[in-house]
Amino acid sequence: MKQIADFTLVEKECFGNAVLLRLRGERPLPEIAPGQFVQVRVDGSPSTYLRRPISIHDVDSDKNEIVLLVQMVGEGTRHLGNTNVGESLNIVLPLGNGYTLPEKEERVLLVGGGIGIAPLYYLGKCMDVKPAFLLGGKKASDLVRLEAYRALGDTFVTTEDGSLGEKGMVTMHSVWKEREFDKIYVCGPKRMMMAVADIAKANGVWCEVSLEHLMACGLGACLCCVEDTVDGHLCVCKEGPVFNIRRLKW
Repeated sequence: MKQIADFTLVEKECFGNAVLLRLRGERPLPEIAPGQFVQVRVDGSPSTYLRRPISIHDVDSDKNEIVLLVQMVGEGTRHLGNTNVGESLNIVLPLGNGYTLPEKEERVLLVGGGIGIAPLYYLGKCMDVKPAFLLGGKKASDLVRLEAYRALGDTFVTTEDGSLGEKGMVTMHSVWKEREFDKIYVCGPKRMMMAVADIAKANGVWCEVSLEHLMACGLGACLCCVEDTVDGHLCVCKEGPVFNIRRLKW
């Protein structure tokens, strides 16, 4: 069941051009699946008319809290990042369809690029298996909260400039040669996800990706986030954002 409510910012942590927002609601949270997202209203920004879609980074149902990891790339997200502790944000949640959780004893790899690492934390937290993470960024400062990921499972890192972990893209990491996986979960830039999908296909590995499209309504009404799939043109916000790669024309 969807909820539209005001959430109070109770904790804020900045990481360069990204910010972590811990938000607490007054009502019990609806059930939230890993990979779902929220639509946040941006108040006080004259040029921002539409809500901003943000991945759900973490959930604490006991405290009615959600955590968002926001990359400040435009006026809307910069305005959200400048929210002060004690102020409120109006949020619609949860939206979209999440990832498919693995079966017990399956070997899983969660691959994230840039801010695409955000939904993978809650995904790993919800699994009954110990996941492995492969996280990539342009430089070391792009990779945030690594200790939190390491607390959930083995965490491998790549940076394009070699400032942390192995140098290069996530698809170049040695883990691909050293380990085998039953399922791969991906979120990040489209070119990165397509490259990981190619690896999965070549090895016959089941794989889901979370698409990052521009979204206005978040409900499938405005048709601005359409993806061409084997099932026709589908709204990413309603039918996704998570898709099995077999459904995509990649």
